[in-house]
Amino acid sequence: MSLDARLAQRLEALEGAALYRRRRVLDRSADGARIDSREIVAFCSNDYLGLADHPKVVEAFRRGADRYGVGSTAAHLVCGHTRAHHALEEELAAFIGRPRALLFSTGYMANLGVVAALVSSDDDVLEDRLNHASLLDAARLAGARLRRYAHADAAALEARLARRERAPAFVATDGVFSMDGDVAPLAALGAAARAAGAALMVDDAHGIGVLGARGRGSLEEHRLGIDDVPILVGTLGKALGTFGAFVAGSETLIEALIQGARTYIYTTAPPPALAEATRAALALVDEEAWRRDALRALVLRFRTGAAELGLPLLPSTTPIQPLVVGDAARAVAASEALLERGLLVTAIRPPTVPQGSARLRITLSARHTFAQVDRLLGELAAIAPLFAPARTT
Repeated sequence: MSLDARLAQRLEALEGAALYRRRRVLDRSADGARIDSREIVAFCSNDYLGLADHPKVVEAFRRGADRYGVGSTAAHLVCGHTRAHHALEEELAAFIGRPRALLFSTGYMANLGVVAALVSSDDDVLEDRLNHASLLDAARLAGARLRRYAHADAAALEARLARRERAPAFVATDGVFSMDGDVAPLAALGAAARAAGAALMVDDAHGIGVLGARGRGSLEEHRLGIDDVPILVGTLGKALGTFGAFVAGSETLIEALIQGARTYIYTTAPPPALAEATRAALALVDEEAWRRDALRALVLRFRTGAAELGLPLLPSTTPIQPLVVGDAARAVAASEALLERGLLVTAIRPPTVPQGSARLRITLSARHTFAQVDRLLGELAAIAPLFAPARTT
């Protein structure tokens, strides 16, 4: 059987299980988005603060392109590390409150690079069962022994640490879980890791910019510092609205990553113009704190309305509001029904989430209005029969 024939069988199986994924082609403008010339309102973006098209961010990108050109032309350690990259690293470190920060091209590459640089086949890596795929893949690709503990369960982590056969150990968790929207019990996890002599790494991709009084993320929310969480990963393409990622930590950690993180060493640096745009976005997190206030108000309005309608939301106080449908086919049907009504909400299915927990991953942005949230609630109420499994007699 040819390669194409084997792949065709695999694709047919995905289609039959309602797990086939299709891209949608969007046209964007300053006042919204369109699919096939139809105006839509998207409730699936990670642009939590609405900074992706902020005039100051766009203008900083233009100025950066005028000064540096479009591409960085090389890896950071060759000749791709510009003054823009360096300034952004210094500003990220100051923003987070750590000695150093290091830019990576994506969050996935940051997680793979950190874990591979810091652990070996002699190490145990303990991870939350619902961690992002990049953290799970990082442990596997590093050749370490991956052990997963029950979701957001510090006692389960303690038990795992006590049972480990090898030392040292490395613990990794999401700060905010991307598909459930809940926040990890970081204080308890940090205490468990410290007691066992293990290093704790937090990927706060969905917390940076959103959580905490000043938008510093999950660690600020829990009042934790570098001694509690030595390794912090954040992304720039979510609340900050641009692209890329960073790792923040001690001088020693960052130097070790510069020397040993293969996904940093062997890839082209991000465009300098992106670094300039991100610097502008970082300043706006402080200058326009009202965006976080607006976002919290939108989350409260949505959750209050959903409770009144009896919608099966997961318990999340973050902008990620998952509505669990269960069956993948029904999740797709619900997503398509909303799109027909002019609302884009993506159906999330296995293997991204566990079997039987397919869902609509609803995300809110400071750009949304109360009227748009109310419209979403009304349309969800209209398709509510899709959220309950069919009854048999």
